[in-house]
Amino acid sequence: MLRKGDISEVMKMFMIICIMSVGCVMPVSTSAQMPIKYNMVTQVPPDSADVAYYGKRHFWRAAAEVGGFNIGLWAFDRFVQNGDYAHVTLNSIKENFKHGFKWDNDQLGTNTFLHPYNGSLYYGAARANGFNFWQSELFAIGGSAMWELFMECEYPSTNDIIATPIGGAVLGEVLFRASDAVLDDRSGGLERFEREVAAFILSPMRGVNRLVTGQAWRKRATPGKMFGTPNIAIQMSLGVKTMAFQGRMRSPYVGGVMQLDLEYGDRFEAKSTKPYDYFTIHAELQGMRYQPVLSQLQIKGRLLSREVLDHKNSSGSIGLYQHFDFYDSDTITNIEKVPYKLGVPACLGVGFLFRDVERHHYIFDGYVHANAIILGSILSDHYWTDERNYNFASGFSIKAGANITWNRRRASLSLSHEYYRLFTWKGYDKGTNLKTVNFRTLNVMGDKSVASFNVTEVRFDYQLHKKLYGTLSFTNRVRSTHYRDWPDHVSSTMSLQAMLTYKF
Repeated sequence: MLRKGDISEVMKMFMIICIMSVGCVMPVSTSAQMPIKYNMVTQVPPDSADVAYYGKRHFWRAAAEVGGFNIGLWAFDRFVQNGDYAHVTLNSIKENFKHGFKWDNDQLGTNTFLHPYNGSLYYGAARANGFNFWQSELFAIGGSAMWELFMECEYPSTNDIIATPIGGAVLGEVLFRASDAVLDDRSGGLERFEREVAAFILSPMRGVNRLVTGQAWRKRATPGKMFGTPNIAIQMSLGVKTMAFQGRMRSPYVGGVMQLDLEYGDRFEAKSTKPYDYFTIHAELQGMRYQPVLSQLQIKGRLLSREVLDHKNSSGSIGLYQHFDFYDSDTITNIEKVPYKLGVPACLGVGFLFRDVERHHYIFDGYVHANAIILGSILSDHYWTDERNYNFASGFSIKAGANITWNRRRASLSLSHEYYRLFTWKGYDKGTNLKTVNFRTLNVMGDKSVASFNVTEVRFDYQLHKKLYGTLSFTNRVRSTHYRDWPDHVSSTMSLQAMLTYKF
């Protein structure tokens, strides 16, 4: 029987497979943030007949799919998992309403991945029934509230009611657009079956909806793509990674590493009001002893933007962006320390993007993002209780970076820096014994503290043969926390990656 932690690990890997599948099924084009990219197809706008056909809203069907999913998941937890939290009664529901919301103590993977992924299913049900981004977010909120109040006998979770719908919208829209790229209503036979299965895996609620309505086998004169053929840039990197804690480069950890970078849409579209017409994905998987397989996942989606600079030699845009950030590490065995953990499922901010057209055989582009973190989490050095070893927090982040490309596609140099400032404002009373406290009723964000997390990366790509590049990258991560009741703590982790990169 799978434990909650096991399910979280399975869901993390499933999400990564889905995200990586985007790169396998979508065509590639230009207009991406990556400094070097290749043009394979021409952008094609969606067919108006497809937009009208799949844009019809079906409220009751969407509501039934959201409610049906919650009931089905509860039945699995109750009768297959036999989880204590699933033994729901009228008294437990009444107690949930009476007690109200509290901060839970689930592990980082559960709160950062499993719950947002559940939210993506609520969101996907509405999206598949003709609702737009903002309307679908309301269904995600409703589905999350239904689960927290009615489907568990644990007190409803403050962090879940935030992370599930907001993080769910990020994952839900990315995976919904991925499924859209796969589908083709003009196809038939084995090809049609393969497309429908792939779309079901990427966006399960859309797959269910197509089966219920008969869309899964109905042939039409148009492809059925709500977003047409978008601009996409993809690169895959594979190589070796070394990691050293606190500057101990003489005894680094060594393992394999794989990175995926994907950029969807036109970053310099003159005016955009459709959420996620442009988004980016960065994922890193590693095969390193004692370390988690998924070490990094970041998604950045544009909600709206406007061009503010359009000259002969340069262009720029400003917009509103949604961010999803995750960094993970585990114990460095010979030191017995966990260097860092960071999860930001709910984040919103303003971003400025700049590009200078080719001159003197080089191209320069850059970006700056200033964000409000609605809900985040960062490793704690003291709140290691139940399943949680991190503090919940809110705060802000600043992200900036620049790329320089020489001789068109011959070589590129990239520099980026991310700064997170997180405030844990609801801590436990000084002197509380966390080993004996009742976690069912404990309602705290963690250690009262202020934490900073800095990520600096330098990357160099050099063309070896056509679309194959040699890549060297250096990353430094520094976590600094000021505690109210404990001494301050600072830790740093450096890593070096040597990879081969293929640009599709």
